[in-house]
Amino acid sequence: MSAGSLSHHDVMPVIERARSRAQEAGHFPGRKGARRALHIVHTEASLGWGGQEIRILNEASGMIRRGHAVTVLCPAHAKIYAEAHRRGIPVVALPIGRKSLRGIAVLYRWLSQHTPDVINTHSSTDSWLVALAARALRRGPPMVRTRHISTPVPRNRFTRWLYQNATAHIVTTGAQTRNQLICDNGYVPERITPVPTGVDGEYFRPGDRGEARRLLGLPPEATLVGIVATLRSWKGHRYLVEAFAGLSDPAARLVIVGGGPQERALREQVAAMGLAERVIMPGNQAEVLPWLRALDVFVLPSYGHEGVPQALLQAMLCQLPVVTTPVGGILEAVAHDESALVVEPRNAEALRGALEQLLGDAGLRDRLGQCARGRAREFFSFDAMLDKMETIFLACAAPARSR
Repeated sequence: MSAGSLSHHDVMPVIERARSRAQEAGHFPGRKGARRALHIVHTEASLGWGGQEIRILNEASGMIRRGHAVTVLCPAHAKIYAEAHRRGIPVVALPIGRKSLRGIAVLYRWLSQHTPDVINTHSSTDSWLVALAARALRRGPPMVRTRHISTPVPRNRFTRWLYQNATAHIVTTGAQTRNQLICDNGYVPERITPVPTGVDGEYFRPGDRGEARRLLGLPPEATLVGIVATLRSWKGHRYLVEAFAGLSDPAARLVIVGGGPQERALREQVAAMGLAERVIMPGNQAEVLPWLRALDVFVLPSYGHEGVPQALLQAMLCQLPVVTTPVGGILEAVAHDESALVVEPRNAEALRGALEQLLGDAGLRDRLGQCARGRAREFFSFDAMLDKMETIFLACAAPARSR
């Protein structure tokens, strides 16, 4: 265990205090009826930072507020490790960043000492490690596998064992991914539940655009087109840069918030197209709300792997007009010409046309933005996500507790 991680003696008092508080209260805050407190463990092998990791920590914080004990297991050098510490979420550093016998052994020892009620895995690597470690235990905790992206799941007997035998329940972040697992992989529908990522509609809300630009040092009068997303190839940033280069408004600016593996390639593209003075790339931002409030139009031109993206929902809640693509679960969040303009993926010309349409029509921007906020508030609330996940965790934990 690395320096700074929580030991068995550190974690147990946190768990017991949370259980005691819930038992004394007899129910969880904001919920009707008695609920028992659980110890929920989240595992994450990923070293990166994006919507998946943010959802884990937001969900963990919400469950802690409801009286549950939560522990996050991840590699010491993962970004989620430092962020969990910053938020005060119990986190333990374990070597689970890649598939290895050591990772299985370490998880086996940890799980045998702490006996959580349910364990929620999030990436392929930690799902395999947890499944094999739990199998080695005489009474391993039930495993819930959250599938965050729409990438096809391999169709082979080993992966089928992981999803159908080792996993008690599968959670997808959208209905499209659930349907994919049922139709393409033949998985049991009753054991797959779509739980879209919830976003706090009271926090993400429209604000003073001029004040946001002043605080961030952005040009006060320019038209700002922007994206908030990890700089991965499939987010489609390069098509956005290409589309932006052809806009008729020479005073427009493109704001690309985020960091990631494509940063160097994007900066080279911007320089090669002579856009260095018109493209603003501030990197990763711990606080994205002011950046969203500063924009005139939000764009998410993804061409693969999406569930229902958090950044899209955040932009909708900030009442921004959106241009996006029909990829993954995106169409579960928006409808073309009602709450967004939807264009073909990897098509810079179509993207440019949609941007020109929005930038030239203030009434259309207002209409799409208002509809987007209303839809996001109605269907993607944070409490609704917690309610569904809590129900799944309680249902999966009940058979294990009865044993």
